[in-house]
Amino acid sequence: MRAMSRSVIEGALALAPWLASMYVFYWLESSQFWTPETPHRGKLSVVLLGAGMILSFLVRSYLSKRRSR
Repeated sequence: MRAMSRSVIEGALALAPWLASMYVFYWLESSQFWTPETPHRGKLSVVLLGAGMILSFLVRSYLSKRRSR
C-alpha cells in the first residue's frame, strides 16, 4: 500500500510542471493579456507548453533514477 501511494505522489510531482504551464497558459488567456493579436503567439504557446513537458520529463526521470538506487 505504501509503495502505491508513493507512486501516486511521484506521478503527481512529475505532472506538476506540465500542469503549471497549462495553468499559466489559461491565466494569460483569461486575463486578456494573451490576445489573438499578440505577436508570435503560436511560437510562445509551443515554448510554454514544451517547457512544461520537458520539466515534467526531467522530474520523472530524476524520481525514477532515485527509486532504482
